[in-house]
Amino acid sequence: MQHPQGPSPPSPPTGSQTQTTRLAPSPTGALHLGNARTFLVNWALARQRNWRILLRIEDLDSPRVKPGVIDLTIDLLAWLGIDWDDGPFIQSSDLTHHLVAMHTLAQRGFIYPSHLTRAQIEASASAPQEGAHELAFPSSLRPPTLPTAFTDDAPSWRLATPDVDVTFTDAFAGAQRVRPAATIGDFVVFTRRDPAAPGQPAYQLAVVVDDHRWHVTQVIRGDDLLDSAARQLLLYRALSFAPEPTYTHLPLVKGGDGRRLAKRHGDTRLDTFRTRGVPVERVVGLIAYWCGLAAARVPLSPQEFRGAFDLRTMSKEPVVYGAEDEAWLLRGK
Repeated sequence: MQHPQGPSPPSPPTGSQTQTTRLAPSPTGALHLGNARTFLVNWALARQRNWRILLRIEDLDSPRVKPGVIDLTIDLLAWLGIDWDDGPFIQSSDLTHHLVAMHTLAQRGFIYPSHLTRAQIEASASAPQEGAHELAFPSSLRPPTLPTAFTDDAPSWRLATPDVDVTFTDAFAGAQRVRPAATIGDFVVFTRRDPAAPGQPAYQLAVVVDDHRWHVTQVIRGDDLLDSAARQLLLYRALSFAPEPTYTHLPLVKGGDGRRLAKRHGDTRLDTFRTRGVPVERVVGLIAYWCGLAAARVPLSPQEFRGAFDLRTMSKEPVVYGAEDEAWLLRGK
C-alpha cells in the first residue's frame, strides 16, 4: 500500500502530459459502488488522455473521519485496479495556503466574519450532497462594511457572494448558468468547530486552493456537486487563480427510492463485496454496464474497462442500483 505523503505538491506537468486530475475521496465512510463508478471513470479518462493523476485524501471534515478509513480507501482504490502518479496526499497536512487565501480575500473586501449555530458550522465543512438542505444566507444579513483583514477569531467567515450569473460548460452536463447569490447566498469559506482550536477552510475554499495549488485542470465528480462548481469558480476569480478547471459532473448512482446511494439501500461497500469473495471483475463489469459499455452485465477487468470506456455512451440519467445488480454481483463469489 502507498502511504500518505507530506505537504509538498508535485511540480506542474510538463511535455505531453499537460492536464492533471485528482481522485479526492473523503474518509468519512467506506467506499461504495457509487464512489467506485466515479473513480473508475475518472481514472479511465485520465489514462486514455494522458492526464496526470494525483490522489488527495480530503479529511478536513475531521469529526466524521473514521479510524482506519484512509488506509482502507487507498487499499480499495488499488483493488479496483486504479493507479495514480502522485500521492496519496493528506489535505489537512498543510493549511498555510488556505490561510494565505483567506488573507487575500479579506484584503480585497470579499469576506466577513459570521456567527453560526453548531449545526450550520458542521454542515459547512462537508461537501454538499444531493438531497441535502443547505440554508441560504441572503445578502441582507451581510454587514454594511466588510473588514480588510482576516483574523481567526470568529465562528466562521462567509464570502460576500456577488449577484451575478456564473456560466461554464460542463464536459458532460453541458452549458450551465448558476446564480449562487440566489441559490445559496453568502456561503461559508472558513469555520471553527471548536472555539479553543484554530479554524479551518470549509469545503468550497479548501477544494479551490488545493486544486489550484496542485495544478488540477480536470475535475470529475458526481453531479450533486454541479452547483458547487459555480461557487468554486467565484472563488477562483476572487483569488485571481488561473487556469480554471474543466468540470465533468456525472449522474449519481441511486437507490430504488431515487435518493443517493447510502446505508438506507443496504450494504453497498466495496470492502463488504471483497470480503464476501466477489471478484473485482464482477464489480467493474457492473460499473461498465451502468456506463453503457455493454448491453448486459459481464465480468470485465479494470484494464478492459479503461480501454473500452467512452464518455459518450453514458446516460445522462442517474443509475438505479437494484436487487438484480446485487444478485449478479453475489453470483460471482
